[in-house]
Amino acid sequence: MSAPRRPTDPAGLERYYVLTGGRSKPAGPAATLDVATLVVSRAGSQPSPHPGLQHEHEEILRRCREPLSVAELGAHLGLPFNIIAVLLADLLDAGRVETRDPVPANSAGLGPDLALLEEVLSGLQRL
Repeated sequence: MSAPRRPTDPAGLERYYVLTGGRSKPAGPAATLDVATLVVSRAGSQPSPHPGLQHEHEEILRRCREPLSVAELGAHLGLPFNIIAVLLADLLDAGRVETRDPVPANSAGLGPDLALLEEVLSGLQRL
């Protein structure tokens, strides 16, 4: 007896395969993306429909008018990290988006307030 056939799920793996053209990971500069990498649309990349762009590409351009992390993009679009990374690789190759490493708070002069941390530590030690 054979196993029951799973119905085709347009929101499942088949959809991901189509979105990425069968690619499972990004190549080139996009291979170094991580969930905290910030993505922003380039000035000339208006989110109006462009021939050859998938809906998801256009949605990324629309959402990235202001810097947005890869993790936030994935959450907004409901796509896993590796799928978002492949789509971003397409947009990076086309020059439609830029990526930036997030600036650590310590190097921006916005690090933790040491006095506050010392008070918290002192309060925890008294417990």
